[in-house]
Amino acid sequence: MEVQQEQELEVKLAKKGNHEAFIKLIKPLELQMYNIAKAILRQDEDCADAMQESILKAYKSLPSLRHAPFFKTWLFRILINECNMILRKKSHVVPLLNLDQAEHVTPSLDVNIDLRDAVYRLEEVSRTIIILHYFRDLPLRQIAEMLDLNEGAVKTRLHRARITLSEWLANHRERKVNV
Repeated sequence: MEVQQEQELEVKLAKKGNHEAFIKLIKPLELQMYNIAKAILRQDEDCADAMQESILKAYKSLPSLRHAPFFKTWLFRILINECNMILRKKSHVVPLLNLDQAEHVTPSLDVNIDLRDAVYRLEEVSRTIIILHYFRDLPLRQIAEMLDLNEGAVKTRLHRARITLSEWLANHRERKVNV
């Protein structure tokens, strides 16, 4: 209980502009932030960008945090949103080939799909739930808090995502066999 009271005090001080208090809040969460960002983004550079932007956004919007005990959940929600924003931006980037390479490229089926690739094809909220639950081992209750959903909604999305993944992977295996 003392740790929670200390955190609440640090949040109050940080809200008043105390930089050291904000740093004390962030420091113990950096590894967890990195692990969540890594699970979602996979690239270290993107993880660093997401963490940096999330910390900056958290610092700027700290006055909007209503309940000090929810600081960690609030910060992780900002991080997840930032990670998803990076993924959205990357999905619009099309790699360019030079002309020499273009002559040697032939269209082919994606026969090397794996589970992680399939997960990244899911819609944003379902993808985030799958990653946090299965790749980061977070309990459904904590995921619900982070995403501002009720636990039943998280369970439903998790179930639907598993069905979708199962269908995609089954269809992929059939195509691979028939190729």
